[in-house]
Amino acid sequence: MIIEKEKIKMKKGVLIVGLPGIGLIGRVVGRYLSDELKGKKVADLFSPHFPHQVFMTKKGGLRLINNRFYFIKGKKYDILVLTGDIQAMSTVGQYEVAAAIVDYAKRVGVDLIITVGGYSTGKVNENRKIFGVATSKSLLNKFKKLQVVFGEARGSIVGAAGLLPAIGRLHGVQGICLMGETHGGYVDVTAAKNIVNLLSGYLGFNIDIKKLEEKAKESEKVLKKIEEEVQRSMIAPYEPGKKGVSYIR
Repeated sequence: MIIEKEKIKMKKGVLIVGLPGIGLIGRVVGRYLSDELKGKKVADLFSPHFPHQVFMTKKGGLRLINNRFYFIKGKKYDILVLTGDIQAMSTVGQYEVAAAIVDYAKRVGVDLIITVGGYSTGKVNENRKIFGVATSKSLLNKFKKLQVVFGEARGSIVGAAGLLPAIGRLHGVQGICLMGETHGGYVDVTAAKNIVNLLSGYLGFNIDIKKLEEKAKESEKVLKKIEEEVQRSMIAPYEPGKKGVSYIR
């Protein structure tokens, strides 16, 4: 169920979906946008398809696992950001939650759904691409001009990142899924930063990405150390005169 804290009506409304997924790219983007653009929480989404547990708060309280909608009044577009703790844990749950999100989004004036996810390549590239799939040719062409790569990504998109644009299309709402190229085994802040930059250019909002850049630099340093350790652990067993295997620490 979606509990509205405030009724809104959007003009040229865009829903940006940043939920946990590969590399946690969507969640990093969703939280950063809602925080830095001073998004106002307008609704909470609860579902029996989320895990049957609650979070204990620092002040001794508790809260249900949920997803949250934040409203940002923009100059060019009104933006609704959906982020949160988790996605539905079953196939039925994914479809039911996605249908409820699309219904709410359309009711408040959303014309375009942009979902954010990760595309795992199993390796680390300095210049990460942003892959995309869209529900219309016109949308595809618009994002192609922004260097989004279409047609190279293969396989299927699991979860909300794929379902929401697809279900939105059935209800007359355009949609696109943006996937940051990532290793897939860690929180990829660099890929998230690239998507934030892309969205700010397309949607016409100004955002300070210094915090994300700092986090990205830190994560890149950690990654390089991990890669070096992995290389050493792979080479060590074959080096003459060495006994045992080295481990990543």
